[in-house]
Amino acid sequence: MNKLQFVLAAALVVPAALGAQAKTSLDARAKELDGYVAKAVRDWDVAGLAIAVVKDGKVVFEKGYGVRELGKPATVDTSTLFAIASTTKAMTSASIGMLVDEGKLKWDDPVTKYLPTLQLYDPYVSRELTIRDLLTHRAGLGNADFLWDLDDFSMPEIIDRMKLIKPAYSFRSGFIYQNVMYMIAGQVIEAASGMPWEKFVQTRIFQPLGMKSSVPLLSMMPSDADVASPHMRYGGDTVVAIENSRARAVGPAGGVWSNVADMSKWMLFLLDSGRVNGKRLLGPATYAELFKPQVMVPPGEFYPTAELTKPHWTTYGLGWFQEDYNGRMLNFHTGSLNGMVAIIGLVQDARFGVYVLANVDHAEVRHALMYKAIDLYLGNRPRDWSAELNGLYSKERAEEEANRLAADSKRINGTRPSLALSNYAGSYEDRLLGRIDITWVGGKLRANAGPNYAGELEHWQYDTFRIRYDKRWQGTDQVSFTIGDGVPTALNIAGFSLARVREGAAPANH
Repeated sequence: MNKLQFVLAAALVVPAALGAQAKTSLDARAKELDGYVAKAVRDWDVAGLAIAVVKDGKVVFEKGYGVRELGKPATVDTSTLFAIASTTKAMTSASIGMLVDEGKLKWDDPVTKYLPTLQLYDPYVSRELTIRDLLTHRAGLGNADFLWDLDDFSMPEIIDRMKLIKPAYSFRSGFIYQNVMYMIAGQVIEAASGMPWEKFVQTRIFQPLGMKSSVPLLSMMPSDADVASPHMRYGGDTVVAIENSRARAVGPAGGVWSNVADMSKWMLFLLDSGRVNGKRLLGPATYAELFKPQVMVPPGEFYPTAELTKPHWTTYGLGWFQEDYNGRMLNFHTGSLNGMVAIIGLVQDARFGVYVLANVDHAEVRHALMYKAIDLYLGNRPRDWSAELNGLYSKERAEEEANRLAADSKRINGTRPSLALSNYAGSYEDRLLGRIDITWVGGKLRANAGPNYAGELEHWQYDTFRIRYDKRWQGTDQVSFTIGDGVPTALNIAGFSLARVREGAAPANH
């Protein structure tokens, strides 16, 4: 055999040997990951969790752990549905991308071209705001989640209130993560396509990808669905099942419900540059735009995990947080909705993806499992991410508790309210925040600030009270009353001042 024949023969033999070795390695990795996840679920006290890993065009690991609801026997499997929360944002960006490919809109079109009635606080920003701005958290808007969480406003009501929100920073000069702009992006999709956002993602994403179990909104969930219940941790280590969030308008920012079996298909689609079964649903330029860094993310707006991963840069694409991890670009995003969490991580140049769903609020084991899976399947140096991140987040919780106790220690004891308690009852309103009703029932003051926030008022000091919400997982808030001429004239909460409503009076401006 001459040298050329030897080289050719070796070339034919090596792949078979490598293939056998790779199969053994993948099986070993799956076994290691299985044991690691099972232990992490116990260590983090998570009720139920599901995880999927894809590599080189295939699902290499997919499994469920724990139960759908504490105290009930039904277990989590790969078909169990969870809220995917803000990992929905990438679907909304991809939907916009499909419309870009069709010529129905452009990334840098002004939003008012499609939503002419949209007004922001600054007329200049109203005029200049682009679709790209909606998707990159750079429009100057602070966190305005109260618009959908507090009183469950409809989308038209939210859009009407946008003009009342003062900027938190100069237009395009910073980054504050929020949801409202993605909700508006859903309205742009409807205006440009003629289909509501929920129908668009169903027909243009779920159906072609074969995501048969996924639904865009909780209200569309089949009554017999295999669905996990959300859980909250409060009062130390108490974990309880709670009701689902039912915000009407949040859909494009975080409304999808899915399972890891379907989300594996979503990851495979993204890792194949926007193709499914050889058919391209996103053009190459559009696909690249989704993952192109658009804006720098400052440390305070990134994840605490950076303390351990130590990235050289942190950016945001179109629905994706981004960092360098072990010399590779990692596109990822978390999702958090009351009692539910998710995380997706993609390393495109390794054709790798991992997705985690769990049913305990802010169960940060999701980050640990993402990094563990990346290390395991990409051959990085092993680290016990579960232990390291458990320590990091335990430290954060301890600091938060210390800050809470320090704030409580400043309470001035022995004070009394200025008025008889029944005199604080009344309705208080702000055009932006909405209405809070204070009632005097059974010798106690109660606050009703919408479907999610109702509770009893306990005197704190002077004319300041603490609301202890009926839904204990919502925690507490402090409210204070402004007194004028012997009557309450305003209720102050979280930086808002709500004027007391007199019969026939118009709502106060913020």
